[in-house]
Amino acid sequence: MPEGGLSDDGLLNRLRAIYSEAVVADVEKELKQARSKDLSDYAAEIHARYAYRMHNLSEFMKTVMQRMTQWFNREHNRTGTLWESRFTSVIVESGIAARMIAAYIDLNPVRAGMVAEPAEYRWSGYGEAVGGGAKGNGKKAREGLVRACMSHKGVGFAAEKWQEVARVYRKLLGVALERKAGRAGEIVAAEKKKRLAAVTEKSLQRGAKSDGNGVKQEDDEMVLREMEMAAMLRHRVRYFTDGAVIGSKMFVNEVFAQARERFSEIRKDGARAMKGNAQAARGQLWSMRDLQV
Repeated sequence: MPEGGLSDDGLLNRLRAIYSEAVVADVEKELKQARSKDLSDYAAEIHARYAYRMHNLSEFMKTVMQRMTQWFNREHNRTGTLWESRFTSVIVESGIAARMIAAYIDLNPVRAGMVAEPAEYRWSGYGEAVGGGAKGNGKKAREGLVRACMSHKGVGFAAEKWQEVARVYRKLLGVALERKAGRAGEIVAAEKKKRLAAVTEKSLQRGAKSDGNGVKQEDDEMVLREMEMAAMLRHRVRYFTDGAVIGSKMFVNEVFAQARERFSEIRKDGARAMKGNAQAARGQLWSMRDLQV
């Protein structure tokens, strides 16, 4: 929200994006009457009538879901709810957490068996970024992925960074699918081979018991880390939808401190180690909620 609040023109411009001209004209007329009679309180009420949803993601999603349900029911002559569950949101730290959740979302259609390749799903951010979208450049989707992958380096919505990000992000998706994807696939395969050889040698030097390949993963947290993350991304991980806050231990605890009044006095800190299918992220990512396995 702009400092000092929205001007009348600012409010009307935003309303034009979602309402008909007739509705906007009525609001404009109301505002002009209020201003002409110096009724600032009444003008503020008009603003509040529409602005309460602005900059409030939960209210925005509530409206979108309600209107989508109403439209769909009219079109298909049906009644009742359309969505399986209520909208939920998760606070995500920039860096590895943002990249991991972006990849998790773009792999949803693959997990659902709808496509074999995430780029083939045209309604995903990655599919839009690769396919180019209606205008042929997929700029908005590319900007979003650039921010997800590089915001921790101070990079904002810079679409020109897409080529660099595309290689990094494709590598992450390729690892998750354990699939060769051009040069990215070669890099992934070479890195796996290199780590396997290094860990095998290290394990043998320690005289550790192996799993048949000379590898004992619990001896070294870096053992085949890509494979562990890949397995996690192929599962439906509840932490990515129900974890409330995802990021480093420090980040989760900072958010916890800011929202301390929401929790009981018994709870001393916010960060919780991930369990179950998210086990591979332990030590790198933490969650606000301690979900049951």
